[in-house]
Amino acid sequence: MSDVPMYVTSEYSSSERRITPSWSIAQLKTKMEPITGIPPSSQRITLKTLTDETIPIEAADEETTYLQNYPLAPYAEFQITDLRPPSARPNFNAAGVDKYVMPEEQYEKKTDSVLAWKKAQKLGRFDPNAPSHEQAKIAAFAKEVEQRGIEVGRRCRVGQDDTRRGVVKYVGEVKEIPGSIGAWIGVHLDEPVGKNDGSIGGTRYWGEESQLKHGVFVRPDRVEVGDFPIVDDLEDMEEI
Repeated sequence: MSDVPMYVTSEYSSSERRITPSWSIAQLKTKMEPITGIPPSSQRITLKTLTDETIPIEAADEETTYLQNYPLAPYAEFQITDLRPPSARPNFNAAGVDKYVMPEEQYEKKTDSVLAWKKAQKLGRFDPNAPSHEQAKIAAFAKEVEQRGIEVGRRCRVGQDDTRRGVVKYVGEVKEIPGSIGAWIGVHLDEPVGKNDGSIGGTRYWGEESQLKHGVFVRPDRVEVGDFPIVDDLEDMEEI
């Protein structure tokens, strides 16, 4: 499995790193120490997905739990929290002296900076062939749809919840959802436990107007397609 470009943020740093899914949680924490300055035993790692879902990266045995078990995606974010008490953390503002911050305009004019080197080497955002962050998110959602085999007409369940089974009715962008880009999955749930009737913001994506809310729009990572027949509420009832 290939490396995944992701953001790593902490109280002390923020950078883009390539993460290897075959790493264990313990390995990840060890590799994060020189980046964040936080010892592995004092790290709490949270994965923030492209849909702004937060997932704790933790396990009873972190030596044998691997990152491939989590929904890593290009340009998602690992948030590293320092669990040490404030008195045990590094003091980057010793003696009450404010840290000097070079004005951005002045830094951009320097010829011996990391920024200047990146420009010269056409790395990161200076690579004319590199996709923008927005394009990367769109591509990541499209890849998720393909990998999960999500297609209109397929049976599925949402959020691994057997009470939210249904049929995929739409795959694509939903302009009516503010600030969203990339693919959304429209699902007609078997039971009226959704958010809409297949329409949103005045645009109908499937079906006809109804007072019953069978429809829901979710990101691809929340949809699991497969053999999910309609649940019969009576099938498990014992004979009296």
